[in-house]
Amino acid sequence: MTRDDDAMLIEACLRGDRRAFDKLVDRYEGPLFSAAYRITGSVEDAMDATQSAFVNAYEKLHTFDPSYRFFSWIYRIAVNQSLNLVGRRKEHTEFVEDTATEGRGPAEIFDSTEASGQLKRALDELEPNYRTVIVLKHLEGFSYREIGELLEIPEKTVKSRLFTARQRLRVILTNWGFTP
Repeated sequence: MTRDDDAMLIEACLRGDRRAFDKLVDRYEGPLFSAAYRITGSVEDAMDATQSAFVNAYEKLHTFDPSYRFFSWIYRIAVNQSLNLVGRRKEHTEFVEDTATEGRGPAEIFDSTEASGQLKRALDELEPNYRTVIVLKHLEGFSYREIGELLEIPEKTVKSRLFTARQRLRVILTNWGFTP
């Protein structure tokens, strides 16, 4: 599962070997579905986003720049597909910002089995751009730089968005009577 392995599979696929792309699908379907599910909050939407990401990647494979990681490229496609589905499905609601309070952060809350269902519902309440940075940072473990590359935004924007997302998530959980 190295960059070289992906490059060989991509080259084979571009030469017409469909089985090579099947190997890429097998390799990355799980992580893409996981991210799509966390962004959309729906198994069906996550399946649609994952499938669309692979279809789009296959159709645009000739545009892939091999100096980048294939995973980053297709992950960005999956995130965008997920956000598009959420945008079509849900109206965006503005939440009032509040100052941070001391306590556990989103990662610690999510790790708590009892609280994970409540956090998932709270994540679903966030606007998609805020939910996405929380998912990518705290649940998928990407760095600020990687998130910026995936979302095609500056690292400073990632940090700002993540700060706001944490604030809004904290407000939602507090309003529900859950003390983070």
